[in-house]
Amino acid sequence: MKIGGIELKDEVFNVEVNKHVLWEVVKWQLAARRSGTHSTKTRGEVSYSGRKLLPQKGTGHARHGDRGANIFVGGGVAHGPKPKDYWYPLPKKVRRLGLKMALSVRAKEGNILIEDKIDIGDVPKTKRALEFLKNKGVENNKVLIVLPQKDEVIMKSFRNLKNVKVLPVEGLNVYDILWSDKLLLLKESIDKIYERLGV
Repeated sequence: MKIGGIELKDEVFNVEVNKHVLWEVVKWQLAARRSGTHSTKTRGEVSYSGRKLLPQKGTGHARHGDRGANIFVGGGVAHGPKPKDYWYPLPKKVRRLGLKMALSVRAKEGNILIEDKIDIGDVPKTKRALEFLKNKGVENNKVLIVLPQKDEVIMKSFRNLKNVKVLPVEGLNVYDILWSDKLLLLKESIDKIYERLGV
């Protein structure tokens, strides 16, 4: 497959797409991102006296124990959420395949742009970043820019633009590729992608 005069390897950019594999990888990614800090108090943890509300018999009322029971407003929660880790393992083979498929989706759609470099200057400037996008005609698209390695100037220049994400190759992932409308790769990034995928 050829894009922008550059021959791209079919085993990365022209892979047959299986939607279920992409779904599995995205699900795994989003599960790993969950903080899992949600928590509710049980009836043993709420701040109420443990005394019995009223006598067991003879009042005509229901047989209640303490005020913190889950049937009372402000009482404990029965079977409520507690902190947990949502991460689960996914084979590296599946993760790599998902990345190849996501790249192939954008390549087949013709939504990959390849650039030699992004010239912002020595100081972060959002204005220069916006001019760069306008020159490429993608200022109204969701754009994912992939750098060979972290570049603070470029990353800070684009970070105030809500439709743009900038990632080094090591952080490239299926979710962000599928989020974007256009994938902008620097030439140096392509070899790093092959290296990461073991191609």
